[in-house]
Amino acid sequence: MALTPSTMLPLGTTAPDFKLPDTNGKTVTLADFKGKAALAVIFMCNHCPYVVHIRAGLAQLAYDYAVKNVAIVGISSNDAKNYPADSPAKMKDEVKSAGYIFPYLHDETQAVAKAYRAACTPDIFLFDRSRRLVYRGQFDASRPGNGIPVTGKDLRAAIEAVLAGKPTSDLQVASIGCNIKWKPGNEPAYF
Repeated sequence: MALTPSTMLPLGTTAPDFKLPDTNGKTVTLADFKGKAALAVIFMCNHCPYVVHIRAGLAQLAYDYAVKNVAIVGISSNDAKNYPADSPAKMKDEVKSAGYIFPYLHDETQAVAKAYRAACTPDIFLFDRSRRLVYRGQFDASRPGNGIPVTGKDLRAAIEAVLAGKPTSDLQVASIGCNIKWKPGNEPAYF
């Protein structure tokens, strides 16, 4: 497992468009979230210990903010051929097992991960109503084995700031986790 930090996409970046299938085969696009006060785009996967560590927290965050007009979308961009634990069929099992109420999308070509400059799992991007990036970074300071409880503190604070019409904190700590499992020869130039 290679520990990889997020690339920290510049704040103010417009959310790149996407059109990807969810675990039921339904196509989901960025436009489907029109009207939401905020949108969290989370690059994740099924097997990374860093995602597994926060999975219950992610599920709870989705429940807590669904009633506050905040949308969450998970995207797996891992090479499912070489990492079958991240196949669409396994993603469907993960949605049920983890209790995710948000769409979990499969980025087969890895083009969406590249558009977001995603590097790791989890890699978290929060966009405001106008789909401008206002937060990118860690879920919270908890990591496997460090004893800090999973709360989603950092992402929750950013969401609350957006909902209150206030700026997010300037202190944004890069997420860290497993590197996205790029298909051979498909590694992005931003590394």
